Amino acid sequence: MKRKVLAALLSISMVASLAACGGGSKDNPKVDGSDQSADGESGGASDIDPNNPWAKWGDIDTSEHVKINYMVTGDKPSGEAAENLNKMLDKLNGILKEKVNAELEIYYIGWTDYLSNYNLTLAQMDGSVDLVGTASDWLDAWPNAKNGAFLELSEEDLKTYAPATYSSVSKEHWDLCKYDGEIYLMPEDNYAQWTNHGFTYRLDWAKEAGLTDGVKSWEDLTKYFKYVKENYPKVTLWDSDGTQFGQMAAGWVASHTKFVAIDGLSSAGLWGGTQDDLYTVVTPAYDNPEMMVEFAKLMKSWDEMGVWPTDVLNNTSSQNRDEYRVGEASVEQHHTQTWTDLCSHTDTNTIYKDNDKAESGFFYFGEETQNVVALSITHGAMAVSAASKNPERALMVYDLIRNDPECYKLFNYGIEGVSYEINDEGLRTTPKGYDSNTQNINGMTNYWWGRNDDIEIKDAQKNWEQIEKLYAEYDKIKIDYPYGQFVPNVDSIQAKIDNVNETYNNYMKQIAFGKYKGSAEDIVKEMDEALKKAGIEDVTKEIQKQFDELYKK
Repeated sequence: MKRKVLAALLSISMVASLAACGGGSKDNPKVDGSDQSADGESGGASDIDPNNPWAKWGDIDTSEHVKINYMVTGDKPSGEAAENLNKMLDKLNGILKEKVNAELEIYYIGWTDYLSNYNLTLAQMDGSVDLVGTASDWLDAWPNAKNGAFLELSEEDLKTYAPATYSSVSKEHWDLCKYDGEIYLMPEDNYAQWTNHGFTYRLDWAKEAGLTDGVKSWEDLTKYFKYVKENYPKVTLWDSDGTQFGQMAAGWVASHTKFVAIDGLSSAGLWGGTQDDLYTVVTPAYDNPEMMVEFAKLMKSWDEMGVWPTDVLNNTSSQNRDEYRVGEASVEQHHTQTWTDLCSHTDTNTIYKDNDKAESGFFYFGEETQNVVALSITHGAMAVSAASKNPERALMVYDLIRNDPECYKLFNYGIEGVSYEINDEGLRTTPKGYDSNTQNINGMTNYWWGRNDDIEIKDAQKNWEQIEKLYAEYDKIKIDYPYGQFVPNVDSIQAKIDNVNETYNNYMKQIAFGKYKGSAEDIVKEMDEALKKAGIEDVTKEIQKQFDELYKK
């Protein structure tokens, strides 16, 4: 926006004429907590009024009505769901028109080949999108910033057009949104979520098995499986599909080391540091064969026990999560956010209706070593397309959706009385006759780039006592993700990374499901030899060189 910032600012004499379209309305609601981040000093801007951060928008020319296209990954709703979404957008756009004379449209990137289509859309640079939902670990945020797809956002730009966001994000967090010294992203840094993986399991059954404190280790999990198999023979232990091997291996490493993986470098997460030495690059799955042999042995024993289907590697239609909900499966492997749903007495979790003693615990990977890494604040972030024709107004729209309670609730929850209601305790409930397939706005807007705990309304169906207890445990032991500003230059090693990734995955499918031939020692040795041939040591050496340049100057 450096190209437009001067043209966008008008003299005070324009204020009266702009008031008709709502620019800088004194009726903007208070943004609770917008002036200070919980993680440190605010972004500055002492002249931004926390009670009305948009007061100075009256100086900005919003006389031209504009459409802002918000690009998001997700399949476009159809039928009744689309009708419900449009009703919400009509209401939201009425507010946006009043405040900044803009309207929002959603540009969907369907899940099929989503990353290729996402990057292709950005590369076209045709002005078809303005706001871009992005992520440093799964949506190529840094490569797109490097390639010029995103607009540089100066502090003055942010202070002027996104004042509530600017003042609520700490300086430290803005620094983590920089590439080559320039800010390109607005982080989702005020929303509690944990995507570290583990096993949801039946805590009541674990207690029956003698695990009075629940499952706290892989050994406990083995004991749990044996008990369920013997005492609940009709229950499937784990209807796993063939895609779970990567998380299994990563979970084993997290539980037996202090490894911290570098996000986005490879799908297998092979390279990283340790909590004791963050900037020395290691690859535990390759460097520690003894540890991986123990993993291979345990997985062979689980395979022989029947923990998963015999055809697990070809199982592509698993319904394990739904089976867990109704008491037909003993575990579900996924991240903490999924457990927060499965441990709660929702309408779909009939295990609690059928058995008032039923409970769901969570064994998180890294529990034994207290190895938990907080989600990167750029796991979800918003960028502005460098080809946007209205970047200033795009920022203003984003600032309202993120920080204005009325806009936020509409975009995240829908129309009150239609998609949600508030009970006497201030918790969010669903109206009678609610259909999540057609009325779940959050599943249609896919707003994962600026959720705000200052405005969030807790779901009445969630087990908040249990959830907040686990979150508190995490907060005591977690470290912040340390590699947020590391943007690896992989041009010279990408082929080797790909070869290593493919080699590792091919072997790990066998190892993680105990489907290998011969001994555990033999398969791990064979994998390590193949990884060396594929170039794992060369990649490690290059990443270390880049670490040294960035962190050890």
